[in-house]
Amino acid sequence: MHATIRRYEGVAQNGTEDLKRKINESLIPTLSKLPGFAGYYVIESDRGVFTSLSLFGTAAEGNESTRVVADWVRDEKLELTLPNAPRVTDGEVFAHKTNGMVRA
Repeated sequence: MHATIRRYEGVAQNGTEDLKRKINESLIPTLSKLPGFAGYYVIESDRGVFTSLSLFGTAAEGNESTRVVADWVRDEKLELTLPNAPRVTDGEVFAHKTNGMVRA
């Protein structure tokens, strides 16, 4: 399994509700159709920071998701809400355990 973490800093507070709606209505459905999709999570912390975690089967599938997300930000015209490029960390997941379904 391959994980990609994207950390967006400086998120415009006046656009967060619209951003959350768009993530749920269009981004997640798009990502979930990609080959190897295993999960997508978004964390909103204080001070204008959003962090996402994408899980895919392979590095190539994870890289494709990064391209899809960048295109989605452009297509949804979110440059003002997400003014800074994300800091991206990705790599192979070498250990994990779950206790069942995660609820959002």
